[in-house]
Amino acid sequence: MIILGISCYYHDSAAALLVDGKLVAAAQEERFTRKKHDPSFPENAIEYCLTEAGISREQVDYVAFYDKPFLKFERILETYLAYVPKGIRSALKAIPVWIKDKLWISEQLREKFNDQVHLLFPEHHQSHAASAFYPSPFEEAAVITMDGVGEWATSSIGYGNGKHLEIHQELHFPHSLGLLYSAFTYYTGFRVNSGEYKVMGLAPYGNPTYVETIKKELIDIKEDGSFRLNMDYFNYAAGLTMTSKKFDKLFDGPPRKKESKLTQKEMDLAASVQVVTEEIMQKMCKNAMQKFNTRNICLAGGVALNCVGNGEILRKTGVENLWIQPAAGDAGGAVGAAYMAWHGYLEKERSADNKTDLMSGSYLGPEFSNDHTQQFIKQNAYKAEFLSDEELFTTTAKLIDGQNVVGWFQGRMEFGPRALGHRSILGDPRSREMQKTLNLKIKYRESFRPFAPSVLRNHVSEYFDLQVESPYMLLVADVSENQLKELDETKEGLEKLYQIRSGIPAVTHVDNSARIQTVDGVENPQYFKLITAFYDLTGCPVMINTSFNVRGEPIVCTPAEAYACFMRTEMDVLVIGNYLFRKEDQPEWPEKDNWKETFELD
Repeated sequence: MIILGISCYYHDSAAALLVDGKLVAAAQEERFTRKKHDPSFPENAIEYCLTEAGISREQVDYVAFYDKPFLKFERILETYLAYVPKGIRSALKAIPVWIKDKLWISEQLREKFNDQVHLLFPEHHQSHAASAFYPSPFEEAAVITMDGVGEWATSSIGYGNGKHLEIHQELHFPHSLGLLYSAFTYYTGFRVNSGEYKVMGLAPYGNPTYVETIKKELIDIKEDGSFRLNMDYFNYAAGLTMTSKKFDKLFDGPPRKKESKLTQKEMDLAASVQVVTEEIMQKMCKNAMQKFNTRNICLAGGVALNCVGNGEILRKTGVENLWIQPAAGDAGGAVGAAYMAWHGYLEKERSADNKTDLMSGSYLGPEFSNDHTQQFIKQNAYKAEFLSDEELFTTTAKLIDGQNVVGWFQGRMEFGPRALGHRSILGDPRSREMQKTLNLKIKYRESFRPFAPSVLRNHVSEYFDLQVESPYMLLVADVSENQLKELDETKEGLEKLYQIRSGIPAVTHVDNSARIQTVDGVENPQYFKLITAFYDLTGCPVMINTSFNVRGEPIVCTPAEAYACFMRTEMDVLVIGNYLFRKEDQPEWPEKDNWKETFELD
């Protein structure tokens, strides 16, 4: 039984493939088109998934699309009508796109597959809920979804048990936690649907001075986590901006201009909306656990990528077991839609052992052999050294210990927004300069952005206040007290940035926290062996792990893209499979001098 799940036409288009109920492949379209957050029909991602499984389009039995286009269009029309004549400019931009493409997804799918293929359209939040529960390790769990908006729903609470999954409560548009956070993303000068994680990273530099203002003027939060927004302050329902003039007046000025200097105001706004978001997330979780008499929780939807909020759920709600879909945003909707077809529509049985999830470490994308890399090297007359496995790990560990920045390209590409040791840039967490070097010379991004640590699973509690696994880098926890150093507490805002806060300063954020990836030898043996070699050499079982890309670009997919990123930046070493490239050995790269100037920043 072949089931293809698809999400597209909003942002982060993706495809996912189930073969007899097993998730065998999944990828975002952006990785193939090189357009970050590409919303277009995932033609390349579909082709990859089918090729990976050795399946033709004619063999596909079911195609499951991640939402109901007509129901979403109904919400858009009703919203514009409710705001007439205010929303006319926005309507004139949006409606022709719907009439041209988005409404006719059924016809498009039949043309691309065959007339006999069965088409299924679960609701958007059903797809999110299915992506959270069905691949989770749990036999039963409360399931919470939170994002911007699907058809009408913006958040949902449900319960899964075995093959059964039912949504019991929903919040509806325009009252949306995701859109509240996006409004502050817009107002603080970042791009909506891609800059929310920047607001989360900026929050620790500020003070939550606006929390009471937000609660008094913008949002009414109930004890069960439900809420209503005061739409006088927002413009997203029918306008072309996220916030209104009344919002500007409340916070003493217009939105920050893109790329302009960050001030204490933006930092305080980020801290404040983060506090409010965490409160709502926690209340929703407490409500769901009480309602369904469970201590297992599964999360999905874009808000579930707020790893600071996830960490607070773990610490403050009484949850015993928390599992978050690694591709929690719309890309993961493709996985959820496929699982809805298998378990929900076809009613196939499901078993769980309460230990192991079904995401295969989220390593579900393309893989390239050493033979492929060797051919790539020969065709381009590049220089690389082939190393045995043992040499590979010890040599790379020594290079990282020597303060080299290493591009690490191994195995199948990750599905979801996080690099998890297959398409990663690595560095020494003990370095006083590495955070600055990576931001300014490798990633070409804002200096305030933190970097995540990868840590050997059996050493995590020695360095962080975390007692559970975090394989998908979706939990934030404090750095252990024994690792911390005394600080100058008088520092404010960005003055906090380059203080040496701990024994692993390059991965310690300004609030002494870290977004942690735990690594074991099961799902990622290559990365585990590398960190182990680094630990054997240095006594430190932690490594910096940031995604293999520069700002504004998707994570690399192919060896050619990895090599180009390596040469365009000030990265020192590139490792692809068993081949090691040193920068000084490579021929001159023609784009290097104007790379930063010509690249479109986001």
